Amino acid sequence: MKIFSLLSPFFLLVTFVACGTTDSNQKAKQEANNQIKPLATKNLKNAKRAYIAGGCFWGMEELFRKQKGVLDTEVGYIGGDNQNPTYDNHPGHAEALEITYDSTATNFREILDYFYRIHNPTTVDRQGNDRGSSYRSAIFYQNEAEKKIAQEVIGIVDQSKRWDGKVVTKLEPYVKFWPAEEEHQDYLLKHPNGYTCHYERFGSFLDRKE
Repeated sequence: MKIFSLLSPFFLLVTFVACGTTDSNQKAKQEANNQIKPLATKNLKNAKRAYIAGGCFWGMEELFRKQKGVLDTEVGYIGGDNQNPTYDNHPGHAEALEITYDSTATNFREILDYFYRIHNPTTVDRQGNDRGSSYRSAIFYQNEAEKKIAQEVIGIVDQSKRWDGKVVTKLEPYVKFWPAEEEHQDYLLKHPNGYTCHYERFGSFLDRKE
């Protein structure tokens, strides 16, 4: 899984067993193919994209793909130094998620709200067992409007004091998103027992009234 040198031999054993090509995993892969959400073409005229990073992209995708208004998800690399990055060679790139969403059903603010509920935005270059700039918390804004919304949501999250510490999410201008290898797409649908450090910690920050 991620940065194997940091993990114990026991955890490595568990991880490799969980990701092996057993009959149950083969069955899971088939079920995953049946569950992958087809892009809702009727909503394409209202489709927008968002680019975020918050640790291992496997867990991020698994949670976001189920959210209201999300039409499609794709994991990949963004914000780094090289062209055509790969899982084994992506210096400076973050493991990121491209979210295609129906702008009549959700919006950028709500996407960021959920983002801050499922990953710890107060740890620099770290998420769960994963360490390094690949696992930084980042929002890749495509225009000044998105940057402003990101700043506003970060302020709301900090004011809530739900997290122990200040948000350290980097706001980086979007340049190019490079899709990851097919084996990483919809990974936790294919490997239900695979590694993840993402889960819902809180309810919406936007609903909080104080």
